[in-house]
Amino acid sequence: MKRSNRMLLFIFTITLVVSLLIASNVFLVSVVKVHAVSNTDLNEYANSANMRTEIKKATRGYIYDRNGNIIAQDNKTYNIVCILDKNRPAKKGQVAYVDDPSKTADVLSVLLGGDKETIYNLLSKDVYQTELGTIGRNLSKEKKEEIESYGLNGIEFTSSIKRSYPLGTFASSLVGFAQSDESGSTVGKMGIELIYDEILSGTDGYRTYQADKNGFVLPGMKVTEVSSINGNDVTLTLDKEIQESLEQAFLQTNEMFNADRVWGAVMEVDTGKILAWGQSPSFDPNTLNITDYNNYGAQLPYEPGSTMKSFVWAAAINEGMYDGEAQVYSGPYCYNSRDKNPYRVQSGGIQCITNASYKNWGMVGYDYGLILSSNSVTADLLTEVINPDIYEDYLNRFHFFQAVDTDGIREEIGIKHYEWPAEKVTASYGQGSTVTMLQLLQAYSAIFGDGKMVKPYFVETIKDSYDSQKIIYQAEPTIVGEPITAETASQLRDILYRVVYDTQGTGKHYMIPEIEICGKTGTTQVLVSGSYASGRTIASVMMGMPANDPQYIVYYAFEAAYDRNAHYKTEPIKTLLRKVAMLTNLTATAATTESTEYPEEGEYQKKDIQTYTMPNLVNHSYDYAKSKLEGMDVPTYVLGTSDTIIDQFPKAGESVSTGQKVFILTDTGGFYMPDLAGWTKKDVTALWEITDFGFKITGSGQVVYQNVPLDAFVTRDTEIEVELQ
Repeated sequence: MKRSNRMLLFIFTITLVVSLLIASNVFLVSVVKVHAVSNTDLNEYANSANMRTEIKKATRGYIYDRNGNIIAQDNKTYNIVCILDKNRPAKKGQVAYVDDPSKTADVLSVLLGGDKETIYNLLSKDVYQTELGTIGRNLSKEKKEEIESYGLNGIEFTSSIKRSYPLGTFASSLVGFAQSDESGSTVGKMGIELIYDEILSGTDGYRTYQADKNGFVLPGMKVTEVSSINGNDVTLTLDKEIQESLEQAFLQTNEMFNADRVWGAVMEVDTGKILAWGQSPSFDPNTLNITDYNNYGAQLPYEPGSTMKSFVWAAAINEGMYDGEAQVYSGPYCYNSRDKNPYRVQSGGIQCITNASYKNWGMVGYDYGLILSSNSVTADLLTEVINPDIYEDYLNRFHFFQAVDTDGIREEIGIKHYEWPAEKVTASYGQGSTVTMLQLLQAYSAIFGDGKMVKPYFVETIKDSYDSQKIIYQAEPTIVGEPITAETASQLRDILYRVVYDTQGTGKHYMIPEIEICGKTGTTQVLVSGSYASGRTIASVMMGMPANDPQYIVYYAFEAAYDRNAHYKTEPIKTLLRKVAMLTNLTATAATTESTEYPEEGEYQKKDIQTYTMPNLVNHSYDYAKSKLEGMDVPTYVLGTSDTIIDQFPKAGESVSTGQKVFILTDTGGFYMPDLAGWTKKDVTALWEITDFGFKITGSGQVVYQNVPLDAFVTRDTEIEVELQ
């Protein structure tokens, strides 16, 4: 064979082998999906070519109030996408990009409230697509449809989910808020939204498919689809109308007192359901204008003041050691120490404490110690009737300085300062140690609820979002203790009733016409940098309603510059009390049934009227006068700031009867104005005559108005006006 033929045969053979190899590899790749050289399985590449996955977002669960009003919900919003590439494929006869930037900018600037030139510049960029910034995001369905009605070419929309709060500022420190994270998922950031995030959030679904370069699903290709599972719905115990009444009271208090902060709550006595809960400053979760992330009711430990006095009385009554008519000196309480426990001495000692504004009512019954909110009587009850160890035991029984531990709410437990004598004395009237509103609500539920103490709670139910009849969680009332008996609670409520309805009671300006109420006021100095700020106080009130069988607790507190009239200018709180009464269908008839009758016009004890002969007190000290008046049931008013008595009313040798006012004058320069509410014209005239100050008295009956507030220091230049009806 010729050499040339052999060469041709060789080339042909090589070509055939190569062709066979190529053909076999093509066969393997196209049919078997295996690359012959690398032995790589190409199925994975084929299956993933142009694969697309669409996430199907789960809808976050609703948050409702107890009546089904929406507090939080997911809203579908829309973002504008502007396609600018002229080469974008489109259906025949249609334009799929912005072909008229000027017209489009003109329309969008009007509909979105943006600057036309800015929008035009964005639409004229040499990019495939662009967005319009803030003005083009989170648009409502209505706004999207309005834009679409103009038929603007190249203007398209993507959808997103935004958490929405239809009620705005509404228990925001409790409800909290949720917002989108980097992946576009809505997650809880604060409050109930954070605590119940897993329950509310649900599980996203997805759709996976193979598409061509333009995104269309290829025929015959496999589509995998998994449905999303929406989050569960949470129903709170809050009542929309009561909550809004509380929020309104905050606004009124801020306006009236320029308060630094205000907080309050409404709770069902027997169940512990919180019907309203809030604070100021607060925030609108739609705009997140947050200045303070703390939930005051659970995370703000503070010295509560005189609302703590009720628990000293509760301990004394429950221990069987209490006599409400036993007389006690209401002037300065001086004490010494024995085994770290304080005991009362006549004068001197380690320290002396006084009542607010240095008031001194002389000898009063222990009941009136609480009615008048006397620090000295409270301390006396602590050390001379019971003892500090007993009171500490009751503080534990009422679960102070312990976590309430409800619904996962973050809370502080407060600090108990109760080692040294001074700490034990001040703890009796609510200073030194700190508690929270949440603890106070729980503790007072025993006083207002026949001795049974219930845990406050906020979450009523958790329901399946697909089937509202399927209840995943249902709250039940929890009794956490019985620190006192029903009899003790009833006796204590009788005294708290008189706090409001006795003419000397510190809560008399909280009376409302709808129903009778009972409760306790509180005022305390604010601790700033380790010392008490003389110009700042926390004023508070704890009320049970109706008085004869409390069904609701209303607590309200605010911190502001000291105002002597904090418990006089009570309209914001009274309006709240009235709305709670009306919204819960409490009526005057139901409230006053079985109510107790109490003495009128400041009678200090429910006794037969007795007549005494007035001793001579002139040129003597107040201590001497106190000893002479001991045992006489007469309210005593000290007028002046000196130590020696220069005049008295009634005069020596004259008769004085039970409940009649006695005035002791120590100087003529000035005196602290007493509360004249309910005084008769005879009483006011006696005050006028003994001080020889100028009084303008109009009307007849009992005092309903005085222009000089309680505890204001008056001099001869002060114009004093009193109106009687």
